[in-house]
Amino acid sequence: MTTIAEDLLRAVAYPEPMPAEVKLMETHLSWVFLTETEAFKVKKPVDFGFVDFRTLAARKRACDAEVTLNRRLAKDVYLGVVPVRRTADGSHTLRDEGPVVDYAVHMRRLADATRGDELLAKGALTARSIGRVGDALAVFHGQSRCDAETKRFGSLPVILENVRENFEQTRAEIARYVSAAEAAELERSQTDFLPAHGPLLEARVAAGRVRDGHGDLRLEHLYFEDRGLSVIDCIEFSDRFRFGDTCADVAFLAMDLAEHGRVDLAELLLARYARAADDYDLYALVDFYESYRAYVRAKIATFLAKDPAARDELRLRAEADARRHFLLALASNRRSLLGPVVVAVGGVIASGKSTVAEAIGSEMSAPVIDADRTRKHMLGIPDTTRVLDASWQGAYDPHVTERVYDEVLRRAAVVVGSGRPVVLDASFRSRVMRTRAQLLARELHVPFVLVECRAEREVCRSRLEERAKTASVSDGRLAIFEDFWARFEPIAELPASEHLVLETTRPLPDNLELLRARISSWPRGLEG
Repeated sequence: MTTIAEDLLRAVAYPEPMPAEVKLMETHLSWVFLTETEAFKVKKPVDFGFVDFRTLAARKRACDAEVTLNRRLAKDVYLGVVPVRRTADGSHTLRDEGPVVDYAVHMRRLADATRGDELLAKGALTARSIGRVGDALAVFHGQSRCDAETKRFGSLPVILENVRENFEQTRAEIARYVSAAEAAELERSQTDFLPAHGPLLEARVAAGRVRDGHGDLRLEHLYFEDRGLSVIDCIEFSDRFRFGDTCADVAFLAMDLAEHGRVDLAELLLARYARAADDYDLYALVDFYESYRAYVRAKIATFLAKDPAARDELRLRAEADARRHFLLALASNRRSLLGPVVVAVGGVIASGKSTVAEAIGSEMSAPVIDADRTRKHMLGIPDTTRVLDASWQGAYDPHVTERVYDEVLRRAAVVVGSGRPVVLDASFRSRVMRTRAQLLARELHVPFVLVECRAEREVCRSRLEERAKTASVSDGRLAIFEDFWARFEPIAELPASEHLVLETTRPLPDNLELLRARISSWPRGLEG
């Protein structure tokens, strides 16, 4: 008797008009049959402990869940669930003949040329594309389920259970891939991290950061089509592996970018997501979750590597993937090539400081923490809603501003504490404000530089006139400009080694060259 994998490779198994060709892709859990325009995914009847698809009912439930859950991030890709039938001659078919013996998820086929890993391999996955992903994930997580049940999966016991399960399920296999010392270090680092960070995990739960996420975010699940970004293949078979800290979701994709040799894009993803989600505290956890996610990928690869039913080339590729991801899990807490530094960008209203801060953040793939967004998030105001309070009143009362700077510096400390650079975007109009940023860097034993943006008064006024015509995060406007200009304290207290002046009427590329001479950045022209 023939198998599903054999039968659904035949064009005659499909309804009219029959496809000209059918290709098979195989994972540890599924067979995916690809025609010119469609895809059909059939669950394998396997039991790996964490997933059990041995019964038809279980496979049907998983197919239904896959369609429902994946429509959150790929609404026009998942078309439904279709039956797989057995014909009178014993072969499997997707035609409407014979009794139902299995089910398949029916999808619109997505072009390989638009897939994230393919784009990266061709050097076509841009920083802008990664920024889009960070923004989209922030929106997705903000709208995802968050209730008592999801929050339970952010607790220390549940996370520790997941981590220990990984090690137990690979204990018999890991010696094939890494040394005993490396295996022991991996287990020790992950299991020791969690109890030491229990209060942080509790704070993440209380802040609503534990949600119904994706669970399997990686490059091969991202498609950058003209019609928009689609993210497919979330985990549908287990709430335990999909419910979790939003940081774990983002860390999975960051880990995958790093595995493909693009740590700069991995860091850019984190930076963009942190700002879009107003979640800079993720930096305290992201290295752990990158290691954890890499270990999960390694574990899955070991299952496929020892699957006797898998093709030889698939098993060999899985063995290489397992070793690579075990080593990546081990490397996740290693120091980055780009060391931590505090870069403060200041200046009067409309001096160009936000443009410069964004450029520096892009150069360093570093998060930009700006006072304007921080203030509005603290006050519960949408980013681009204008606050028209008079100078030094209401939202801009000195006591409010002091609290805003407290929070900006607290967030910066979290980022730097993870071994990464950070960019601060604020006016830093007073010596006290600047000294506080400088002292933070001193306390954290990292370099500090304040980039002062300057422009002539009339240039700033002209910029404010243009800014008033569009939505903006900044509340700077002509009505308060003269008062702000008058109260800006000249920067005379910083040594030349910590103070760089940029005339922002110069072209930005020229200023970037000046910045690169003072601030380390990722090498130009990195390719996947």
